[in-house]
Amino acid sequence: MLRFVARRLLQLIPVLFVIVTATFFMLRAAPGGPFTAEKAVSPEVLRNLEAHYGLDQPLWRQYVTYLGHLLRGDLGPSFKYSNRTVNEIIAGKLPTSLELGGLSLAVALVVGLPLGVLAAVRRNSWVDYFCSATGLIGICVPTFVLGPLLALVFGIYFHWFNVSGWVYPGDRVLPSLTLGFVYAAYLMRLTRGGMLEVLHLDYIRTARAKGASEARIVFRHALRGGLLPVVSYLGPAVAGILTGSFILETVFQIPGLGREFVTSATNRDYTLVLGLVVLYTAFIVMMNLVVDVVQVWLNPKLRFE
Repeated sequence: MLRFVARRLLQLIPVLFVIVTATFFMLRAAPGGPFTAEKAVSPEVLRNLEAHYGLDQPLWRQYVTYLGHLLRGDLGPSFKYSNRTVNEIIAGKLPTSLELGGLSLAVALVVGLPLGVLAAVRRNSWVDYFCSATGLIGICVPTFVLGPLLALVFGIYFHWFNVSGWVYPGDRVLPSLTLGFVYAAYLMRLTRGGMLEVLHLDYIRTARAKGASEARIVFRHALRGGLLPVVSYLGPAVAGILTGSFILETVFQIPGLGREFVTSATNRDYTLVLGLVVLYTAFIVMMNLVVDVVQVWLNPKLRFE
């Protein structure tokens, strides 16, 4: 396992290199610049700004300089936040995004897994139809539609929760439900499909023939194999939850990294965009690594190869 983990971590280096390179040159190729949206400044001031941030150098030299700073863990200064570095901005905003992602993932697991198991155990019953209909709604309704609807009903009409901000515990409810419900629908359908496949295998019939209770069959024998599709999906799901927060943080005015990513892309804040891309790429690769390890633990037929 240690060799497998080390090999996957080494694979992160070329992946980051390709993504950082592509993002760097795509940002530079886009029209506009970090100082074009500001109020009109004199050519002398503009030249001084570009010289201060190294934008007056040839593009290849800027690229080499950035790679050198990146290898030291320095993501550079922000072009839009004066006297603040990208490392400081990420350190201040990351806990909020992680909290939103963790709560949304908890909602997805708590809602999706039980509904999927119930739908499989009560196949072709009203429970199955209800769970399947709920999953279909979650898949079809995007977060930028569901979020404002929940804010309108529970925030404006009933005044149960605030529709913006991230101060009180109640402020977490609507964003977490919005993002978690969408992925709960996918988890429900994957759990149902995996459980239905396992419940028809021979060893399940043998367990029933020996007189095992239905609860023991489901939770002791079938659940471990039925969750394999869910585990495979959790890596991309966590990535989707993080990137899905881009929209929700704007809708609910949450001070997280997703909102900063959108703002930095609009403002052509090159270093902040690159820093967030590096962070999200590393996180996604690490989550896929965790998923691979858990898959081998759940299915002994797999090996770390």
